[in-house]
Amino acid sequence: MLIEQAGMALSEDVGPAVNAFLETRPTTPHVFAMGEPTHWVEALPRLRTRVFQYLVEHHGYRALAIESCCMKGLVANAYVVDGVGSVDDALENGFSHGFGQFESSRELLEWMREYNRTHDDPVRFFGFDGPLEITEAASPRQAITGLNAFFGSPYEVDELLGPDERWTNPDAAMDPTQSVGSSDDVERLRLIVDDLRGRVVAETPRLIARSRDDWWLARLYARTANGLLRYHATMAWNSPERIPVLLAIRDAMMAENLKAVTEYGKTMVFAHNKHLQREKSVWEFADATQEWWSAGAILGAELGAGYTFLATAIGSAPDFEIGTPAPGTLEGSLPRDCVLESSRIDTTGLKMRDDNDHRWFPIDPAHVKDTDGIVFLKHVPPQSG
Repeated sequence: MLIEQAGMALSEDVGPAVNAFLETRPTTPHVFAMGEPTHWVEALPRLRTRVFQYLVEHHGYRALAIESCCMKGLVANAYVVDGVGSVDDALENGFSHGFGQFESSRELLEWMREYNRTHDDPVRFFGFDGPLEITEAASPRQAITGLNAFFGSPYEVDELLGPDERWTNPDAAMDPTQSVGSSDDVERLRLIVDDLRGRVVAETPRLIARSRDDWWLARLYARTANGLLRYHATMAWNSPERIPVLLAIRDAMMAENLKAVTEYGKTMVFAHNKHLQREKSVWEFADATQEWWSAGAILGAELGAGYTFLATAIGSAPDFEIGTPAPGTLEGSLPRDCVLESSRIDTTGLKMRDDNDHRWFPIDPAHVKDTDGIVFLKHVPPQSG
C-alpha cells in the first residue's frame, strides 16, 4: 500500500478525529492551523467551523483567525464578543475577499455570538490578513488615523494621505510607475508611522491601564500602517525582486497579526495551505519563479511544537472543475474522507497531481512531511445556490 490506512474518519462528529490527531502531538498546540487548497468550496469552511467548535468546547481554544482583512475583522469581532450591530452588518463589513457571502460565515458568527452570551470567557474572531491582496492594497488611512488618535492626533495626516483612490489604483499592481509608493508623501508618512509605532512601545503602561484591548488595537494599527506603507513603496519599485518582496511583506504581516491573536489564548487559524505551510513558498507568477516564506513558516519557526499544521486535500469537486485524481497521486491513493498523521504516510513513488490550475493547489508529496497531518475530502458534491 502506498498510503498506510491509519486515518481517523471524518463525520458530523469531528471530535474523535480531532482527539486522535491531538494525541499524536507532543503538546497541545497554541496555534492549530488548518489549511485549504482553494477558497470558495463551502464544505471547507463548514468543516473548519465544526473543528473550531470542538476545540473551543473541549480543548479551551479561544480565538479563530481566518485569511481575511485584519481591520475588517474588528467589526465581526465586536459583534461576536459584545453584540455590536447585527450579524448582517458583521457579514457585510467584517470580512474581506467576499467571505461574508458564505452561509458558513453566518453560521460561524451566530454560533460564536450565542456561545459568548452564555460564557464569561469569550471566544474571539480575527482576520489576520493585511488590507491587501496579491495585486492590490488599501489606503492606510484607517490604520494611520486610528494610530494617530491614540496620542491625541499630533500629526496632520489628511493632506499627506490625499484621496483613497490614489492608493487603490488597480494599474499599480503590475506597473510601478502607477504606484503612489515613491511619492514624498509616502516617505513622510513612513516617518510619522515609525514615530507613532515607537510611542506605542514607550507608552505601553498607559495604554494597558486604559485597557489591554486598546493596547492590542494600537499595535494592530501600527503594524498595519507600517505594512501597508512598505507594500505601497515596494509596488513603486522597478526591480525583478518586486513581486517576491510584495508576497513576503504580505505573509510577514500575516505572521505578525497571528502572533498577536495568540495573546488571547489558544488559536485556530484557517487559511490557504500556501499561507500556512512550513516549506519555502515557490510560485510561477508574473513570468518568473517567485520564492518567499509563508506566515506558517515564520510562526512555525518561532513556536516549534506550539504550531501544528493540517493541510487539506480534495479528491474531486465538480463545482470547481476538480476531477477524479489519477492513480499514483496522494489524493488518488486515499479511499475515503479521513485525517492522516503525516509521519505515517508513505509517499514513496507518489507524484503530484497535474490537473490543477491557478484556482487550486494539490498536495505535493515531497512536502507531506512538512505538515503534521492531512485532512482529506474524497468528494465534494455540487453546492446549491
